Amino acid sequence: MRVAFSTLGCRLNQFESDALEQMARAAGHTVVDAEAAPEVVVVNTCTITHEADADARQHVRRAARAGARVVVTGCWATAAPAEAAALPGVALVVGNREKERLFDMLGETCSEGHVPEIHVAPVDLLRRVRVARLRPAADPRRSRAYLKIQDGCDYRCSFCVVPQVRGRSASVPPPEVRAQLQELVVAGVPEVVLTGVHLGIYGRDLRPRSSLSALVAELLPLLGPARLRLGSVDPHEVDERLVTLLASDPRLCPYLHLPVQSGDDDTLRRMRRAHTTADLRALVPRLAEAVPGIGVGTDVIVGFPGESDEAFAATHALLAALPLAYLHVFAYSPRAGTDAASLSGQVDAEVKQRRGAALRALSAAKQRAFAAAQIGRTLPVVIHRTRHRRTGLLVGRAGNGLTVLAAGDDALLGRSGAVEVERAEGTHAVGRLVA
Repeated sequence: MRVAFSTLGCRLNQFESDALEQMARAAGHTVVDAEAAPEVVVVNTCTITHEADADARQHVRRAARAGARVVVTGCWATAAPAEAAALPGVALVVGNREKERLFDMLGETCSEGHVPEIHVAPVDLLRRVRVARLRPAADPRRSRAYLKIQDGCDYRCSFCVVPQVRGRSASVPPPEVRAQLQELVVAGVPEVVLTGVHLGIYGRDLRPRSSLSALVAELLPLLGPARLRLGSVDPHEVDERLVTLLASDPRLCPYLHLPVQSGDDDTLRRMRRAHTTADLRALVPRLAEAVPGIGVGTDVIVGFPGESDEAFAATHALLAALPLAYLHVFAYSPRAGTDAASLSGQVDAEVKQRRGAALRALSAAKQRAFAAAQIGRTLPVVIHRTRHRRTGLLVGRAGNGLTVLAAGDDALLGRSGAVEVERAEGTHAVGRLVA
């Protein structure tokens, strides 16, 4: 069959879609773009917000209108399988834990008039189950690949629905991670991104126990010419060994994303976050000192229930004072099934909008300052497989996350190189290739 994929949400979903594409080819199917008249469209969904749910439904309906039979999987499929199955054109609904068997389930489910099948096991938050065995895949359309090392979460943040659809934390054993990394290196992938729901608690469920920093130390010697990038790590879970690796090994990208969510301790307590503002005040300057030029970014939620003007001012002041490269800003929206949805002190939409605009302006200023601070430095980059649309220049992503433009031949597309930064243009940099 001709199969297309539509992926919504996080890097973990992208990894799983890449793996499913590889499985589709191994099962004898042809993977095509959504515009190429597929017979089946696999929609890998997100459910982090109500807007994500609506986006999932829209993608399913769009695929069905084009005449394809639809397989719905991912987090929204796990959270609302009956609702997904009731949409026109849906042949199969597959939960997160069942993704590895998705193509075994295809067949008669895609015949005309077949009643949609639901394969979604209930998520048991009291029991730990193994990670779905999906293999990483090198996508020729991209210059990086994702490698899933962990799934699920043991935390219970009051605003988050993810544990209900991903289950408890489960780590991929180090020997499997090493083998999968080596597959990607042999395939010539220039950058591998470690991904999961909660990277910072990697290895706590394994026997013998491990840790994220211990795993990274094992993986770095296997990279060859490739480099390794970390996804999100909570501030209190960045240990000194990880800081040392970031500072000492050029194969590990000097980059960290810290999902802070607030710069006010009372708000963090209501969110049931495990870190405090003291963790952030200690960590970010430590990283900047130990790893010159590191790109550190964060997520922030504005308008969480009970966030006063004073609490927001504390958040703004803290984030303004820290050497951050960027902020990802989100307005809080109540999520059914979470404790935060029933908290008192819900914040007015206009106030959320105003606070979000203030932090986005702060982020833009920090991005410009970060780009300007790189002038005169030579940065290792991985060059995208497509050119910059407006200028026609090569587009590279530096290890610290900065977007860098440079002139060069098509032979460099998808390759590693080095760029000497000559100037900053807004939030990106422009330079010349020196390697």
